Amino acid sequence: MQQILDTPPRLPQAQNPNVGASKFCPGCGHGMTLKTLAFAIDELNLHERAVFGCDIGCSLLSWNYMNVDTIQAHHGRTTPVIYGVVRARPDTVGIAYMGDGGGLAIGAQHLVNAAVRNEKMLVVLVNNTNYGMTGGQMAPTTMPGQVTETTPYGRDIDITGKPAKGAEMVASIVDTDKAYVTRATVGNNRQLKTMLKKGLQNVADGRGFSFIEVLSVCPLNWRTNNENTWARLETMEEYFKVGELVVPQGLEGVK
Repeated sequence: MQQILDTPPRLPQAQNPNVGASKFCPGCGHGMTLKTLAFAIDELNLHERAVFGCDIGCSLLSWNYMNVDTIQAHHGRTTPVIYGVVRARPDTVGIAYMGDGGGLAIGAQHLVNAAVRNEKMLVVLVNNTNYGMTGGQMAPTTMPGQVTETTPYGRDIDITGKPAKGAEMVASIVDTDKAYVTRATVGNNRQLKTMLKKGLQNVADGRGFSFIEVLSVCPLNWRTNNENTWARLETMEEYFKVGELVVPQGLEGVK
């Protein structure tokens, strides 16, 4: 038993081993997403080409998580910062990492324009249906009837409109011959890694824009235990359908 306890965890090369204890809340889906992203970078051997950008919000806690060149941007501005890097250094595999607020609220205009212009970069948008870092307010993706700090009686879609579906929005405006658009979930780690690898490969090949929405969990702000957290995630997966929306030719062999 002691030998098992003393055995260090198997970390991906693209994850910084010196970070120490996780800065994310217990049960948060960001850690799962980031570790899976790091393994995807490993398997594609993109360490020297990758540049990782993180947004303000819970995603900012990843500022030293990745063992690749990293930059932190202002809230909602990660997308233009990263495509600026890629335009200056075209061989770079740029990764813009953000939450649903940073990508679909304050940063929505940047996301739309990057998608339309087919900027050669990967956007990873983590959707946990609330503004996690600032206390759990309603976000663009908050579910109908969901209780948050600013919707204490549940989200009323007659007043606020329906939740934003980022993957479908992006899929409707991209060049379908060059872009890769999908929705993944932390509830299926193997599928998540495959989708991240496809998004990265699409950028590495110089083909075009990649967008991956990741359904995630936020038990602290949801005020859910383990069982109810995963039940909530399953409800999200029913509303935000998981799967690939746009797949260009050239990614068939990526597993």
